[in-house]
Amino acid sequence: MEFKRVEITEEAAEIVEKLKQQHGEVIFHQSGGCCDGSSPMLLPKEDFYIDDNDIFLGEVSGVPFYMSHDQFEYWKHTHLTVDLTNGRGASFSLEIPLGKRFIIRSRLLKEEEISYLNKKEG
Repeated sequence: MEFKRVEITEEAAEIVEKLKQQHGEVIFHQSGGCCDGSSPMLLPKEDFYIDDNDIFLGEVSGVPFYMSHDQFEYWKHTHLTVDLTNGRGASFSLEIPLGKRFIIRSRLLKEEEISYLNKKEG
């Protein structure tokens, strides 16, 4: 069985697909910084520079999901699910003009998931 660090709800995936059609290649990034804090932001790929400080967690809806290294230290034992809620966030994320915003739902990883991911990412 394959385990993932990050997944996405069907409703959020539908919005991602719509935004990919409008904006082309996009990425998710979660920094824990300003604006909506630790909310994931969907950004045009060419507008965001990924560097050694960013950790690749996987793909959701064909979109790479990155998290800043510092944020990952807090979340490394957590499974993340990208979800969607009504309301305008205070970020530059592409879904904001739709009156929606992406949020993270989380749970602790199970021991077998941690073991699998540690071997895979080794």
